[in-house]
Amino acid sequence: MIHSTETTSGSATQRVIETEYRYGAHNYKPMPVVLSRGEGVYVWDVEGKQYLDFLSAYSAVSQGHCHPRIVQAMIEQAQRLTLTSRAFYNDRLGECEKYLCEYFGYDKVLMMNSGVEGGETALKLTRKWAYKVKGIPQDQAKTVYAEGNFWGRTLAAISSSTDPSSTNDYGPFMPGYEIVPYNDLNALEDLFRKDPHIAGYMVEPIQGEAGVRVPDEGYLKGVRELCTRYNVLFIADEVQTGIGRTGKRLACDWEGVKPDILVLGKALSGGTMPVSAALADDEIMLTIRPGEHGSTYGGNPLACAVTIEALRVVEDERLADNAQQMGQIFRSRMEALQQQCSLIEQVRGKGLLNAIVINDTEESPTAMQLCLNMMEKGLLCKPTHGNKIRFAPPLVINEAQMDQACSIIEEAFIKFEK
Repeated sequence: MIHSTETTSGSATQRVIETEYRYGAHNYKPMPVVLSRGEGVYVWDVEGKQYLDFLSAYSAVSQGHCHPRIVQAMIEQAQRLTLTSRAFYNDRLGECEKYLCEYFGYDKVLMMNSGVEGGETALKLTRKWAYKVKGIPQDQAKTVYAEGNFWGRTLAAISSSTDPSSTNDYGPFMPGYEIVPYNDLNALEDLFRKDPHIAGYMVEPIQGEAGVRVPDEGYLKGVRELCTRYNVLFIADEVQTGIGRTGKRLACDWEGVKPDILVLGKALSGGTMPVSAALADDEIMLTIRPGEHGSTYGGNPLACAVTIEALRVVEDERLADNAQQMGQIFRSRMEALQQQCSLIEQVRGKGLLNAIVINDTEESPTAMQLCLNMMEKGLLCKPTHGNKIRFAPPLVINEAQMDQACSIIEEAFIKFEK
């Protein structure tokens, strides 16, 4: 349990933390700060202290906290109609589906809620396609995943995980999965060549949870070529990397490749509610028939209203361009810091999805202590996989705010090393 000496503020903070500890499941270990308000790149705690948010709810709040246009769209729709289920048509779903398909360049979209549901939809589409189109014998289809992947916490998702904290004591796991090293085209081709029952390869263009692992230039293009050659579906998990985060509309756009199935989530709603989507062309999407997949909340009118507005904000405010420019400033400052700070082993990322790898073991508390120090100075971030700190602010951040953030990070690292 977190005691008062470990928090950054007084009794209001401690009271909330203790209540959550008493009545909530212990499946998270949050930073000891209690947030109560957000606007743009800033959040405030219950004591009134302001912070720069450099996590963005794991990239879900790309358009900034409580973006007024997205909130207004949500309010207006909430006052009209929120949910019908898919037992009936509603007047917003078709409009949203058309917008998504034209925006990302696919024939069809299947809307769900959480990112992991988008991933599961992609998996089910892949298996349907394997049997109905590719001709793989029934129940023999396999999907391939990269080592270090993360696409959620359901049993289907963790069955592909190589992280013991995701899999311990949850077996038995789903069959039909193969694992290959990330960023290794030779290993991927070896697997494709040996096994004709491979139906799809699902991969993050940049591995976020693994510590912002950026593959070599040409990797995604190589994946596209191999999948085409061996008649395997290329499934891009862009739940975290998509919608402007890396400086392009999609991270796949950096290499000009189009996946067969595109999975989106997080920033699809600007952080206002869970919305996800799987997009594909007719040959794949129409393998699922009525009654074979769905969700009570998937494609609800409220989600459709905020999705359209969230994407319009990204375009109107040129947030992908801003992510590219602000990301260059961030990495430049951090690479300069690396020259004077032996704590930093590596700076890596693209756009506004970045990480600092700490020159220490994954079991060391160094990265967490640095995050606590930055929190004290007014910047929120969190370690991933022990010795990596992910930095992913809202894409609306401006140069003055980025300079302020970089100065906080520099001060925390230099002071810690001394």
